[in-house]
Amino acid sequence: MTLEYTLTTNSVEVTVLPVYIEEQSIPYEDCYVWMYNVKIKNKSPSTIQLLSRYWQIIDYRGKVNEIVGVGVIGEQPVIKPGEVFKYTSGAYLNVPSGIMQGKYEFLNEESIKTFEVVIPPFSLDSPYVNARAH
Repeated sequence: MTLEYTLTTNSVEVTVLPVYIEEQSIPYEDCYVWMYNVKIKNKSPSTIQLLSRYWQIIDYRGKVNEIVGVGVIGEQPVIKPGEVFKYTSGAYLNVPSGIMQGKYEFLNEESIKTFEVVIPPFSLDSPYVNARAH
């Protein structure tokens, strides 16, 4: 079963759809791989640009891995009012379950102010364990 997670912050809607990747995961070597599809919809009247990202990946044992970077997938997309930007990325854990959460920093091109958009926390659950981070 695949769940979509959606959250709107500062007139920007972020939807994440995580998918466990069986073919790339090697449970007996403690390697569990997910792909996640992200859809960012600009519901504001202004043109915005995604500047940076901050992720926390928390495994079900409580270990936290932080990822900070410029843009997403090598881009700093400009999103006009009503437009949607989509991208796909991936994550791996050495345990079968965890949670990802984070935020994006955007620039409002009209006010020249930066603002944060919260990424909805989402579960990374493999079919191999009943332990859950949530």
